[in-house]
Amino acid sequence: MAILSKEDAQSILKKLLSFSKADECQVSVNASQGGNIRYARNAVSTAGEVSNASIAVSASFGKRTGTATINEFDEESLRKVVARAEELARLAPENPEYMPLLGPQQYAESIAHSAGTAAMTPESRAEMVARSLGAAKSAGLEAAGYLENNHGCSALMNSKGLFAYSTDSGVDFSVTVRNREGTGSGYTSQQYNDVSKLDTLALSKTAAFKATRSSGAKAIEPGKYTVILEPLAAADMLGGILRSFDARSADEGRSFLSKKGGGTRLGEQLFGDQVTIWSDPLHPEVPGDTWNGEGLPLTKTSWVEKGVIKNLAYSRFWASQKNVNPLPGSRNMIMLGGTGSTEDLIRGTEKGILVTRFWYIRMVDQQTLLQTGLTRDGTFYIENGQIKFPIKNFRFNESPIIMLNNIDAMGASVRSGSAFLPPVRIRDFTFTSLSDAV
Repeated sequence: MAILSKEDAQSILKKLLSFSKADECQVSVNASQGGNIRYARNAVSTAGEVSNASIAVSASFGKRTGTATINEFDEESLRKVVARAEELARLAPENPEYMPLLGPQQYAESIAHSAGTAAMTPESRAEMVARSLGAAKSAGLEAAGYLENNHGCSALMNSKGLFAYSTDSGVDFSVTVRNREGTGSGYTSQQYNDVSKLDTLALSKTAAFKATRSSGAKAIEPGKYTVILEPLAAADMLGGILRSFDARSADEGRSFLSKKGGGTRLGEQLFGDQVTIWSDPLHPEVPGDTWNGEGLPLTKTSWVEKGVIKNLAYSRFWASQKNVNPLPGSRNMIMLGGTGSTEDLIRGTEKGILVTRFWYIRMVDQQTLLQTGLTRDGTFYIENGQIKFPIKNFRFNESPIIMLNNIDAMGASVRSGSAFLPPVRIRDFTFTSLSDAV
């Protein structure tokens, strides 16, 4: 199915609601198109195009709700999916946290769609991959990577008169480059809404440079080090921290934002003065949806200002229990950075370690957000403002809460996934053991 216009999506959703006999009914439709190329050992291995479309119906009788989905759009199928949702609702137990559907809302128009990304073809993807392969081949290295693009639409409507519609697009590129002996590795990854911002050649050259330079890594002792995290590594550690800004978890004592004896740490300074974090669906570098699955508007929200916790996310149910307004959780993360680049941070470091990225990160302690994982694809020792030699990878045990109190310096923020955050230099980062991974 082609991407639906606002009018076509509205027509389908109105028809679905017309079939409903439930007390309340909410319906949604999502459609997307895209393509991809995968390559390994300097040769394309697979390529394809994908088109998806689906409908979801949630029907409620009192506090009993049933949900059904389907990917067929003829009238008989539309009737069938509504009937199925209502059948399931009658069988379901009552939900003690059921919230009535929202009425009409006002939404800002999303800026997450790029016509250029939507217009990508197999030929344009092949050209971008060819540039990446050229960078690896010219350096005598081997590359394995993945390029994917998509564009789509989402629409939501309910029996209370709410309607929301948006479009978006995205392009995602990642590549690992290694020397033929398997002793050196470099990696890079980048995502954009607008494909014109993606330079696969430059990214692949960076990965190739690290693959060459990381060969012959030396072992140094684990311990606490000053580290510079490139934006990709910073996103690995910090990019998901806003998921912990949940008011209910904090109120129930299950979060680092819980106060001993009850309550939350809203309004307290928990991070360093230089830490300011917000979310904004209209940020030009990381745009996103302007409404969530319940139909609540998503707007610019401050979460941390100069280290102080400014807001927590409240679901509609928990907001009703606490007599406050609901506040949806973030869909992106923007962190105020400094100026300059990763290279500038390196030049200002007497002794430290440069980390390209982390992988295999696992949560150790939810209460403190303590995590463990490994460095990978280029870890280097810094001395007197210069990279001196590659070092073997480490396992780390560290919490982003501690990291956000130990920031020594920051570069300019850049996009990494759904986050827009800076490279950072951090004091006393804890490495616990060595790893033989390349």
